[in-house]
Amino acid sequence: MKAMMLTKHKLGELLEVTRGASLSGEYFSTQGDYMRLTCGNFDYQNNCFKSNTSKDNLYYTGNFNQEYLMKKDDIITPLTEQAVGLLGSTAWVPESGKYIQSQDVAKITPNEKLLDKKFCYYLISSKVVKQQLSAAAQQTKIRHTSPDKIKDCTVWIPSLEEQTKVGQFLYDIDSKIALNRQINDNLEAMARQLYDYWFVQFDFPDENGRPYKSSGGKMVWNEMLKRDIPEAWETSTIKDIAKTYSGGTPKSTNSEFYENGNIPWINSGELNEPIITSSPNYITQLGLDNSSAKKYPKGTILIALYGATAGKVSYLSFEACSNQAVCGVMTNNKALSDYVRYYLSSLYEHFVTLSTGSARSNISQETVKDTMIILPSNKILAMFNKVSNNIMKVLISNKIQIDSLTKQRDELLPLLMNGQATVNYHLSDD
Repeated sequence: MKAMMLTKHKLGELLEVTRGASLSGEYFSTQGDYMRLTCGNFDYQNNCFKSNTSKDNLYYTGNFNQEYLMKKDDIITPLTEQAVGLLGSTAWVPESGKYIQSQDVAKITPNEKLLDKKFCYYLISSKVVKQQLSAAAQQTKIRHTSPDKIKDCTVWIPSLEEQTKVGQFLYDIDSKIALNRQINDNLEAMARQLYDYWFVQFDFPDENGRPYKSSGGKMVWNEMLKRDIPEAWETSTIKDIAKTYSGGTPKSTNSEFYENGNIPWINSGELNEPIITSSPNYITQLGLDNSSAKKYPKGTILIALYGATAGKVSYLSFEACSNQAVCGVMTNNKALSDYVRYYLSSLYEHFVTLSTGSARSNISQETVKDTMIILPSNKILAMFNKVSNNIMKVLISNKIQIDSLTKQRDELLPLLMNGQATVNYHLSDD
């Protein structure tokens, strides 16, 4: 790698920024042909597009100017900071003719004779631009930026040839990350579908390989659950089949508890994915000894007790500890681990309903411990584990690669954007 020659510009010299349409709330709907783009469509932690799951009235049924109907690979960025760090995030519109650009979202259109489109995507989300947008944002309860403030940002860019190399390099890394995420999402969906079919609908294979309940398999009334369950299956509580304990937080003012720590320390916010393969936070052994945190062994099921992820469940693929907003569930019988993870995950809405607290939901560890669970026969459990274990191996391998590529991208991005490095590469598909 070698340093690049850079030229100084205002973004407005290189690109256009346009605000979206003001859409009337009377036409918001739960179904329709067109969806509103909102700030909820930005995955600002991974700097990519995401489906908005925070609202259910995302469709728009009114008339609108067709210039606001987005095309595939249009670049968008938020104008409202609904979460800290959101300003400067970028996303590619995933398909044409579906999304309407709303007034909280800006469209970025680079002059491709001066600015490579893929390089532009990463330039907007670079630290140098984000810092300028943050400094210039209106200081209200929810901070805002504007097309003019984006165009007023100062940047330094290399030649168009170098931009193309850098943009393609970063784009290929993100494409590989996205592919791995898609594979993992599909595998998780398959496992959850199998879980639902076997343990919710009770159509696991009977002795003849036919769906048990649908084929007339015997069901018996369970008084504790107030429902029919397969004959010979039992019921229990989480506390009877597993150990549970929550974590703790070492005193934040004591640097000895954190500096040069080598013990991964999980926060509840990290439980937004089904598998955790790394953590950005670490504490020292002294910090662990001076808190209520305990080490969770590899394979522990983690459930968030409060915060934005309350009720979310993840699988811990390495030894770690956590803060007090996380409860670890360690099954006494390892054969139950995958089944219990999918079971607890299926109770997300139930946990949220039971949660308390006004500003944020709270789930007590006692609620987790007292949760009723149906225990399948050993034979069916073994059949499920044969499938789920193979899926888990691929999920973990892909997630580790995602973590590695994300770290590589994040470390290289500022070097590539400020000209300290250039690239000459071939990204393998392996």
